[in-house]
Amino acid sequence: MDSNSSSGGPRARDLVMNHIQICLRFIELLVQMFRVLASRRRRVERTYELGYDKHRQIIHNLVYKSDETCYKMLRMRRKPFEKLRDMLYEHGKLRDKRCVLVDEHLAITLHILGHNIRNRVISTWFQRSGEIVIKVFRRTIRALIRLQRMLLKHPVPIGPEENDLRWSYFQGCLGAIDGTHIPIIVRNNQKARFRCRKGFPTMNVMCACTPSKLITYILSGWEGSAADGRILRDALSRRNGLKVPNDNYYLVDAGYSNCQWFLAPFRGQRYHLSEWASGNHPAQTPEEVFNIRHAKARNIIETCFGALKQRWAVLRSPCFYDVKMTTLIIIACAVLHNFLTMEVPDDLLDTVVVEGKSWGQDDASNEPLKSSPSGDKRSVDCISQQPSHRYDMTSNWKWYTVFCGWDLGVYGT
Repeated sequence: MDSNSSSGGPRARDLVMNHIQICLRFIELLVQMFRVLASRRRRVERTYELGYDKHRQIIHNLVYKSDETCYKMLRMRRKPFEKLRDMLYEHGKLRDKRCVLVDEHLAITLHILGHNIRNRVISTWFQRSGEIVIKVFRRTIRALIRLQRMLLKHPVPIGPEENDLRWSYFQGCLGAIDGTHIPIIVRNNQKARFRCRKGFPTMNVMCACTPSKLITYILSGWEGSAADGRILRDALSRRNGLKVPNDNYYLVDAGYSNCQWFLAPFRGQRYHLSEWASGNHPAQTPEEVFNIRHAKARNIIETCFGALKQRWAVLRSPCFYDVKMTTLIIIACAVLHNFLTMEVPDDLLDTVVVEGKSWGQDDASNEPLKSSPSGDKRSVDCISQQPSHRYDMTSNWKWYTVFCGWDLGVYGT
């Protein structure tokens, strides 16, 4: 018995010591785990406090420091930026988040639209994560679209008191309608639908604008292979689509049909301004006089497209978003165009380079023309030259040289 009891004592002590060592190791692991969690919690709090001040300093240097920097980076000056920020807060339902304020929302969005930069570059520039940049951009684009009721206003028809001679011949006209192609990136199975006549995927966007270069209606989302007439029919058939009063009309080019509400030029006659710029072949027929005056008035939509693409680089080259988001981006750019046109009408990006005097200088003759021998009658009395009178454009017509930036992408529409 003494031998068994003496041999069982060391074994029990060994078991107790092993249990004690295991408990001590477990306690050490728990202490180390709590230390790691506590250090991580302290690091996150300290980084957030320091990061907020750093982010505000970035926005101050980018927006509020000088007009020159704000204009170069965000495509607008400080005063319009501050007014747009207040409009987005009051009417666009854009609110401050925990660490991103409304002005940073707007600065990130304008920087992407103005320079067409990838999210990873924006995240490095603003010291934000890529996820935050995407959320901020989408949130601001939706807020800008909510302002369309305020900025996309109804057109006013041309009246008899119109002072601009380009539009004084078109009484009752609401403006001009045309389409432009915006390059996009699509999947391989969708390239055939969106491929335009130049061979790359685009989105055909239809716009209507007033003589003051304000966009009144925009329809985006159609494929680049779609015809302009088909897009116009879709705009007219929508419940909240394009509405034209019976006594008014829009100026359109030869890509559309000449019908009620839409006045097109004579086919088979010279029309585009480049064909008249030399002045060596003046207009000789009533149809050519009509076409040249029609082209000069309708060219306002081309100038509008040029100002849009010159200011917002996201419309000049394919952006890095899907088709649905690109559709919203185009509408947001149109809203921003109207805002800047109303707030800063003399902006450099919205003006044109003038050679000589303006288009408004015209001949003083107001004698009506005889009807067209082809039987095609235009309902607008905008031709004021005798058929036998040679139209001297060199001495009576002054021309604009329109600076339209990158390729407008208007393909016969």
